Amino acid sequence: MPHKVSFSPEADEQLRELGRYIARKKSVVVAVRYIAAITKACDGLATFPERGTKRNRVMAGLRTVGFRRRVTIAILVTDSTVEILALLYGGQSIPKYFRSLRQRDELGS
Repeated sequence: MPHKVSFSPEADEQLRELGRYIARKKSVVVAVRYIAAITKACDGLATFPERGTKRNRVMAGLRTVGFRRRVTIAILVTDSTVEILALLYGGQSIPKYFRSLRQRDELGS
């Protein structure tokens, strides 16, 4: 049975910001197509969720999947869900991103 795919609030905002960035740099049409392609790739994780590279040193259960050599999709897979945790564009550091999230959470708690 396929997994349910969901986007974390952070990943949802990253997707929107990426769309705005591409629209400014290229065009709205290009942005819409690119964001639709990323969303389709994420939805495809429902069928084969355990793709990608395990990144347990960064976070237990974390996996990363590349998209068109420019975006890294960070996911967490459970028995029935795939949560898109982050969409990192243009070589953003995965360990640094998750470290900053942990620090933010610790300060906010």
